[in-house]
Amino acid sequence: MSDVEMARIAAGSVLRGDLRGVERREIVVETFEIGVYPVTEEQVADLIGIPARNPRHPATEISWLRAIRLCNALSEWEGLDPVYSFDGEVVRPDPDSDGFRLPTEDEWEYACRAGATGPAYGPVRDIAWTAADGLRGPVDVGGRMPNLHGLFDTLGNVWEWCSDLYDPEGESDARVFRGGGWSDAPAQVRAAARRGGRPRDAFDDVGVRVARGPIPGHG
Repeated sequence: MSDVEMARIAAGSVLRGDLRGVERREIVVETFEIGVYPVTEEQVADLIGIPARNPRHPATEISWLRAIRLCNALSEWEGLDPVYSFDGEVVRPDPDSDGFRLPTEDEWEYACRAGATGPAYGPVRDIAWTAADGLRGPVDVGGRMPNLHGLFDTLGNVWEWCSDLYDPEGESDARVFRGGGWSDAPAQVRAAARRGGRPRDAFDDVGVRVARGPIPGHG
């Protein structure tokens, strides 16, 4: 299987949100690793033993629960301890595991911003695939400019699942995804953009980018 290229993100802080929203707070994160690209169709196909139709496209139609299982499968492939265990559809992370996991919302936004405090880390037309490009689906990863962490496609192309609940104060089990996708208008593709879906929901513009490192809030 092609390697999942990871970037080391040093500990630090940045403002979360933007002037379009009501939330404007400081994100503080510890050192962690995150994928340079979203997980591709080729990588998923190699794990489950089928050919990929578009090898370098970000894998989509992946529900949150499937994304969790994908993290575990990647961990086992690399000889690492899987992070997640299951009791039915109740997912429990192991804080002592060294395997792959989903990033938290704070980690995702911190990594995406790469120090930028505006809506995006550069001109959207240069860094992201959006509806302005007239696309009918995702395109190969790595085709637009990366941010200062060397991460590609954090904005545009596909949204990306995070570990967090979409509304922690509510009763829904919906999980959050971030970043904007190929079918979104450029103005909607920004570092603070967030939406959510139920754990079994899958979408043609939502994929996954994996992370590694100590799980925030555990230990």
